[in-house]
Amino acid sequence: MSTSSERQSPERQVVEVEGRRLSLSHLDRVLFPASGHTKAQILRYYARVAPAMLPHAAGRAASFVRAPEGAGGESWIAKTPPNGSPRWVPRVPVRHKDGVAEQVMIDSTAALIAMVNLGAYEVHVPQWTAEAGPDGHDRLVLDLDPGPGTDLVVCCRIAQRLRQLLADDGLTAYPVVSGAKGLHLYAPVEAASGRATGHYAKGLATRMMNEHPGLVVVSMTKAERQGKVLIDWSQNASAKTTAAPYTVRLLPERPGVAAPVTWDEVAACTGPDELSFSPEEVLDRLDAHGDRLAGLGGEGATRGRLP
Repeated sequence: MSTSSERQSPERQVVEVEGRRLSLSHLDRVLFPASGHTKAQILRYYARVAPAMLPHAAGRAASFVRAPEGAGGESWIAKTPPNGSPRWVPRVPVRHKDGVAEQVMIDSTAALIAMVNLGAYEVHVPQWTAEAGPDGHDRLVLDLDPGPGTDLVVCCRIAQRLRQLLADDGLTAYPVVSGAKGLHLYAPVEAASGRATGHYAKGLATRMMNEHPGLVVVSMTKAERQGKVLIDWSQNASAKTTAAPYTVRLLPERPGVAAPVTWDEVAACTGPDELSFSPEEVLDRLDAHGDRLAGLGGEGATRGRLP
């Protein structure tokens, strides 16, 4: 981002991003009291992470978790463009159960910064692009969510077995810590409907539950989740979204990040804190190793066919 010299203050700056002028506001606002992260710091993170994040979010109808006052304030899920969204930010009509509504697509650093500036700190996207449509899912996702009495370490052990099952079917799995408590597994697939990807994902989750009935559950019923990991296969439905890789997560005290990790890190994990990263740590990892999720999207992705 380049900064204009006009009307600058600690609370407000006019910047130019990819030729777009943006007025950034409330820059000194503390969004995460325990860590002290300000809005300016979160904006800088997104500006730097955008080259890695955009290939995994661009072209998809984005929704957001908005929390203008930060993690301790009111938050809500926003599917339609936030008030004040620049008209140049691309939009796409998406059919919902209540009709058709426009949603934003994050196709550039400028669009990403514009949305974050409006308090849209978490970015969530579906597993299909607007160009392909809801019947053209190009990736599969499994969300491993630990219930009370279990943690990310158990998710890692389950993920290793799921990796084997996916590989047996010709699919390559990429692990991403959710930035909250759990772990996401992605696999690039040849175009398939949400019904087909969901059916396959549910089959995998059910197989894991049958193998480890005391450890895995596929039901979202809270009473069944004590001491078990939910394998949420339902996020493959065309109407569902998942936290985009590299998005900030609005944890109560500090910003989490949905960060790609290696399978060696998954295998070596002995405590949740080992795979919990701040925005600054994620940027350091990117500088050192590049995008460990590069094989998931773009022309270079090796897509498997669902059985």
